[in-house]
Amino acid sequence: MTKQYETYQVEVGEVTRNLRLFEVKPGLRIAILNILGDTPLVQAASSELAQRLQGIEYTALVTAASKSIPLVYQLSVDTGKPYVVLRKEYKTYMGDAIKAETESITTGTLQTLYLDEKDFDLVKGQRVILVDDVISTGSTLKAMRQLIEKAGGGVAAEAAIFTEGDPDDWQHIIALGHLPVWVDE
Repeated sequence: MTKQYETYQVEVGEVTRNLRLFEVKPGLRIAILNILGDTPLVQAASSELAQRLQGIEYTALVTAASKSIPLVYQLSVDTGKPYVVLRKEYKTYMGDAIKAETESITTGTLQTLYLDEKDFDLVKGQRVILVDDVISTGSTLKAMRQLIEKAGGGVAAEAAIFTEGDPDDWQHIIALGHLPVWVDE
């Protein structure tokens, strides 16, 4: 038997999903977007974002592992631009990787992001677009920006399927929609 959860309905292009509400800390719930394995939603989001990125000059797309990897891959296919995945764990084959730290709202822990040495040329001296599935606190974006700057690159724009929290904080983000947060009183 499937357990019933409270949900929040969203639409991306012609795709509709009911996102489960999840308590991230006492009294605070958010709608969880998990695009892993949801090809129709990823394709719809990529198509919409690709249209909104037209006219922006950039050389590559950059995201942080792991939930937004399908989105950045499809966006790469749709735009013809290469993509870079900033990893959350260092592996020796990554060479002289650059790192930055961030705190995730969904895990509540400090995370480190690494730019693999093999991807330096896609970033150094280039302008990139930072891509995420949902931007909640901006901490992941901050770490991604730090890595791009350390590698000698710049950020042309920041994009996401959804923003979350105070909409005024995210007016500069190219997003397909905004998710509210639920605060129990």
